[in-house]
Amino acid sequence: MNNVKAISELNTDFSKKVVIRPDDYHWVPSPMPGVERMMLDRMGAETGRATSIVRYAPNSAFSSHVHSGGEEYYVLEGAFADEHGTYPKGTYVRNPIGTKHTPKIGDDGATIFVKLHQFSELDTNQFGIDTTSARWHLGLVDGLQVMPLHNHEAENVALVKWAPNTQFSLHRHWGGEEILVLEGTFYDEHGTYPKGTWIRSPHLSAHEPYTKEDGALIYVKTGHLPN
Repeated sequence: MNNVKAISELNTDFSKKVVIRPDDYHWVPSPMPGVERMMLDRMGAETGRATSIVRYAPNSAFSSHVHSGGEEYYVLEGAFADEHGTYPKGTYVRNPIGTKHTPKIGDDGATIFVKLHQFSELDTNQFGIDTTSARWHLGLVDGLQVMPLHNHEAENVALVKWAPNTQFSLHRHWGGEEILVLEGTFYDEHGTYPKGTWIRSPHLSAHEPYTKEDGALIYVKTGHLPN
């Protein structure tokens, strides 16, 4: 599909589970040269709600823009940069409603996981976290470590590190759950999710996740989906 504007509605039924694995990726051009997107969900055109993986070619740029609904991103590869700083792989950034910037990428290029237009108006905390040096906390079961990234109202965002052969108990997701597998392979009774897999599970969905020999590192957000 060459006309990115044709995609204005994608995975908008939040009552359904969505799983997108790397083999499903379909990169489409953005309005700016050298910037491509793998769209995960989308509600509206360029200014609407969107969850995407965005790939910036080396020395590419994006025009200055205001985050009318807020922006949250995690740097997957390379280094993302704007007039405020440079954010290497492993950096988590939140830019609330009304903030603006002009992305300009260096020689290494960048790939980011980004969520747009999904902020509460009351969520005004702007910050970045270098997750490669931030502190891990013990999880609820042996083999789990958790790095809290953000909490506001019902929404919780964290990285969760799973040691090999770790089992978590059956649990239900109030307000839904969203996962991006950053390293290793994540499993539950419904399937196998290798690195790069995006999973969106609806309100009151349930599963019993685990890992095998390679363990896993996941970005996870809960409590933020319509119920």
